[in-house]
Amino acid sequence: MAADSLDASGARAATRALAPVRPGAIILARHGEPALSRKCLISARQYGEWWSKYEVGGLRAGQTPPPELVLAAEGAGAIYASTRPRALETAAAVSKGREVMVDALFIEAPLPPPGLPDFIKLSPRWWGVVSRFWWHLSDRHHQQETRAEAEARAEQAAQVLIGRAESGQDVLVLAHGYFNHMVGRRLKADGWKLVHNQGFKYWSQRRFEKR
Repeated sequence: MAADSLDASGARAATRALAPVRPGAIILARHGEPALSRKCLISARQYGEWWSKYEVGGLRAGQTPPPELVLAAEGAGAIYASTRPRALETAAAVSKGREVMVDALFIEAPLPPPGLPDFIKLSPRWWGVVSRFWWHLSDRHHQQETRAEAEARAEQAAQVLIGRAESGQDVLVLAHGYFNHMVGRRLKADGWKLVHNQGFKYWSQRRFEKR
């Protein structure tokens, strides 16, 4: 009887060992609110200068990350961050001293403004919309990354995250709104489902699972 019990226990253990590991979730989170103000009216040329400052700037002081994002970091087996300061400061705020893998693979897709005359003034927020539209339609990007190149980078990023999630652990990425959107599209194309969506506001997260 004891031998039979041991045999059954061993068989169950072997079955568990052979069972496929369910992939962990992939969580794409946007950084916190940057310090650089959007409350101004500027030309397209000035927007290019504004964006350069935005890329090297950090977060507005006094922010507290939402508890849900902190919990996501605590539950993640791996945390990635873009190399931009606003992403690095976000990672520091939620990771609580844990290792963060910093990778330029996750930086934002560029926003080169169109060559419009200086008398046209918009806020940086609206220049972002115009510039993204221009970036999608034009192949002239002042030697910056093209849409096709960014799409290829998003596919590469998605595969890196999928490979990590296949171990069964959740993966958290602290990066940028539009490039996260591009990576999310690639995840969906590979059969991952968006199960929790906070949109693209600051500190938001979008959780993907393979079902």
